[in-house]
Amino acid sequence: MTRLAEVLGVLCLATDLGTGKPLDHGLRTCLLAMDIGHDVELGEAALVDLYYLAMLRMLGCTVDASRGAELMGDEVAVGGAMSTLDLEDHVQMVAWMFTRFARQEPPLRRARLLTRMFGFSPARRGMLAGHCEVAQMLAQRLGFRDPVRHDLGYVYERWDGRGQPNGARGEQIPLSMRILPLARDVEIFLRIGGVAAARSVVHERSGGSYDPGLAERVARRLPVLAQQLEVPSLWQAVMEAEPGPRPVLSAADLESALGVVADFVDVKSPYTIGHSAGVAALARSAAAQCGLDAEQQVLVAHAGLVHDLGRVGVTSAIWNAARRLTEDEWERVRLHPYYTERVLSRSIGLAKVARLAGAHHERNDGSGYHRGADATGLPLTARLLAAADTYRALTEARAHRPASSEAQAAVTLRTEARSGRLDGEAVAAVLAAAGHVPTRLQRPAGLSDREVQVLRLVAQGLPNKAIANSLSITPKTVEHHVQHIYDKIGVATRAGATLFAAEHDLVHQDPVRPSGYSASIGRPSGTR
Repeated sequence: MTRLAEVLGVLCLATDLGTGKPLDHGLRTCLLAMDIGHDVELGEAALVDLYYLAMLRMLGCTVDASRGAELMGDEVAVGGAMSTLDLEDHVQMVAWMFTRFARQEPPLRRARLLTRMFGFSPARRGMLAGHCEVAQMLAQRLGFRDPVRHDLGYVYERWDGRGQPNGARGEQIPLSMRILPLARDVEIFLRIGGVAAARSVVHERSGGSYDPGLAERVARRLPVLAQQLEVPSLWQAVMEAEPGPRPVLSAADLESALGVVADFVDVKSPYTIGHSAGVAALARSAAAQCGLDAEQQVLVAHAGLVHDLGRVGVTSAIWNAARRLTEDEWERVRLHPYYTERVLSRSIGLAKVARLAGAHHERNDGSGYHRGADATGLPLTARLLAAADTYRALTEARAHRPASSEAQAAVTLRTEARSGRLDGEAVAAVLAAAGHVPTRLQRPAGLSDREVQVLRLVAQGLPNKAIANSLSITPKTVEHHVQHIYDKIGVATRAGATLFAAEHDLVHQDPVRPSGYSASIGRPSGTR
């Protein structure tokens, strides 16, 4: 069974990726926040909320990644580089932008980015409001209600009232959101400069960013807080720090929670919204086509929901590029399945999902990534996931190409199978699940579809000439069909044929499906 805390821990790690922080920044912040919460003697209910808020506070960080990439060039890298700055200290910010921002860019592009950044302030409030709202919406889907959802609206507020988007000040800000900014910055400065650096920033920002009373308490206890981070396994320490009842997710709740992960990832780019849920549904259906048991169908669906989690660690400037990628950009793209697997594998409950999700870009001939595994190292579930992801991506528009039609996508998948890159069985199952492969009904006694049509009309009492007119064939052809039918079903009269049709429920069935129909999913192909 998988604990709720494990899914939240995965999301916390993913927000580190998406904001350019070291991969364990959020977990370390959580440990520090819990220590501060205990020190100020929060009750159990408030400690439980604080624990979850520490994991969820940046859950809206992907929603405007594309806008961030337009303004900053690489929103992930810039987010990491700005982590030590006081964003409301305009002198500090201007100095940083002129000396550090976009230094690797060509002069003309850097000048354009600087111009955009200096014009960023009017848009910032709306962007941060969007962060908060999306975090609240996703938290609700995870089962959280007030006060967790309420407090997520105050992630970017400051003690001095200069925060965003509400301009709340002092004790208008929930206590949890006065503790978490302190814990966040203490973590950052302990990492880069030890206790002395952390103490300096706490004193400097007391009364500005921070509640001065809390800042004083934290400053006195910095050596103790630093020791809290010296643990053999950070993940295990965070799991053990969870206060309260430590809920375990039911099967339905786990799938719902992984659906939150899917949407958290997919909103990073306007080209991928709904992608992961679509891959999951298609892969699950394809697994059923292959006769995999229910457990394997669930596994491949869960992997489909989270397969692109590592995308958040790659700038949207790459995902949204309407041009050929450079070699360096391709290397960054090729890392995203690795990030997916690395993040998910922290959770014991998601270990199988992690391994499968990390293989979604592997190919049968060994040409895929990130491991370069070939068919011998890829279970059928991995081959199904790869085919489902490919099909779904082809039918979605990307910045550099329009969407393929479903028919074109099917041709491409079959070509990939013939080339040995995708598995033929997996491609056939995915295309069948998507409605491309007609499923022929099994007819009794080996009757063909046309023979069942003739038999149905015979059973209705029509003479040969009327049958011929109905089917637009000659009476002689009808006579041949009738004789073949009698031979196959072992009768010699129309009465016997009529009874056979009744016994096998053929009289009122439509024996010929419309062109392109897939009986397995009950809808015409080429539609969604």
